[in-house]
Amino acid sequence: MSWKKTTIKTVRIILKSIAFFILFILCYLAGAYTMSRIKVPSEKTQEKKTVTVYILSNGVHTDIVVPVKTSLIDWSKYVLPENTRKKGSNFSYLAFGWGDKGFYLDTPSWGELKTSTAFNAAFGLSTTAIHTTYYEEMNENRENCIRLKLTKKQYRRLVFYILSSLQHDQNGGLRHIPTDAVYGDNDSFYEARGTYSLFQTCNSWANGALKSCGQEAALWTAFQGGIFCHYQH
Repeated sequence: MSWKKTTIKTVRIILKSIAFFILFILCYLAGAYTMSRIKVPSEKTQEKKTVTVYILSNGVHTDIVVPVKTSLIDWSKYVLPENTRKKGSNFSYLAFGWGDKGFYLDTPSWGELKTSTAFNAAFGLSTTAIHTTYYEEMNENRENCIRLKLTKKQYRRLVFYILSSLQHDQNGGLRHIPTDAVYGDNDSFYEARGTYSLFQTCNSWANGALKSCGQEAALWTAFQGGIFCHYQH
C-alpha cells in the first residue's frame, strides 16, 4: 500500500471517529434533556409530613439536605463533626452529595481538571465518594434551594438510601477519607458505593434519592436542571 493510500485511510478513520464521537454526544444530550423532562410524580399519602429536607444546587451539582437530628437518626453519630475543620456542633442540617472521588479530591477547580480524571469518571473507571457539609440554617429560594416535607416513613426510606450509598467499617461506622481537599470549614468526605459514569452522575444519585422517598423527580437526569425544572413553577 502506497504512502498516499495509507494517509487517506488514516484520515478517514480519524474523521469517522470524530463524527461518531460528536453523534454520541448529541444523542446523549438529547436523551438526557428528554428523559429529564419526563416527570415521576410524587406519591400520594394521607400521613402527616413532619420532616423537612432540601434539595440544594451549586449550579452543577445537587445535594440532598437532611436535619441533623430527628427521632429516627442522629447523623452526627455517623458523620462526625470532628472530621471537619471547624469541628463545631451547632448545626441543624447536613448535606449529602455523591460523586466521582477523583473529581471531589483531585479537582478543586475546573482549571485543574486532568484528562485522565475526566475519562475515568465518564466511563466508570474510578471509585466514588460522598461529600458532606454541615449547615446552621438553610435559606430556601426557587433557583437553588427547594424545601420538601416528608412523612416519617418517607424519611426512613431516604435515610436507608443514603446509608446504603456509603461504605461502612466493621463497627458500622462510615469510612472517613482523611484529606485536605475540603471546600470549607464544615465539610468532609466519606467512601461511597457505586460507580460514577455518564449515565450515573451526582445528579442521577440525587434524583434517585428523591424517588426513594416518593418525591417528584425526573425519569432520569444527568444534570441538576433535570431535577429543579420540576420544582421551579
